[in-house]
Amino acid sequence: MRTFDELLIDGVEADVGGWGFGWLDGRATEERPPWGYARLLAERLKAAGSALDLDTGGGEVLAEMPVLPPRTAVTEGWAPNAERARRLLGPRGVEVAEVAPGARLPFADGTFELVSSRHPVRPDFAEIARVLAPGGTYLAQHVGPASAFELIEWFLEPLPREGLARDPVREADEARTAGLDVVDLRTARCRMEFFDVGAVVWALRKCVWWVPDFDVDRYREQLLRLDAHIREHGAFVAHSSRTLIEATRGTG
Repeated sequence: MRTFDELLIDGVEADVGGWGFGWLDGRATEERPPWGYARLLAERLKAAGSALDLDTGGGEVLAEMPVLPPRTAVTEGWAPNAERARRLLGPRGVEVAEVAPGARLPFADGTFELVSSRHPVRPDFAEIARVLAPGGTYLAQHVGPASAFELIEWFLEPLPREGLARDPVREADEARTAGLDVVDLRTARCRMEFFDVGAVVWALRKCVWWVPDFDVDRYREQLLRLDAHIREHGAFVAHSSRTLIEATRGTG
């Protein structure tokens, strides 16, 4: 394995734009949830006449879909990612709207038969219900509670387990309060492995909410200890938390 400093430079200099994780190939792995979100989404898109993907990142998930509805739109709150999505999805006729987190969606009531999202920032179920057509479906994979806590707590103090954000039961209740019928709710804990400290640096730069003040100089001591741990054990192991939620709007 290369030196600590060489690996740090790798993680610091690599591009973290968009929402793809291909740079980690061979350097980290994450077990996928058992339900196969991409397959489920592809099935729903094929059957829908209109679709909206929320917090699309650089459009990487939709770009993998073999069939898109005649009208497809996406939203993204970070301008560089929105521009990536335009380049990636524009040739397929997808409308890209820049929408700040928490802002009203720029679409009329009842516009879309399908609303989807893979790892939305903070799902606004009232807005989701508003833009769904009667009989329409919200299908999403959310980040669940205590995701990647083993890695986060390596750098921060131990985090409280009480009142965790992204609780699936609470989110399902929010969907029902917005007038949606929750027809599927599943959770999974998935094994993550990081095989070098550069992969950790890259992941922390990309997922900035994990360690909000992350900087390689500020956390050099923790990174050195992490590098030693990986060299001794072969990997650093953490666990992601995922929720599959499917909810429908009534026809009445």
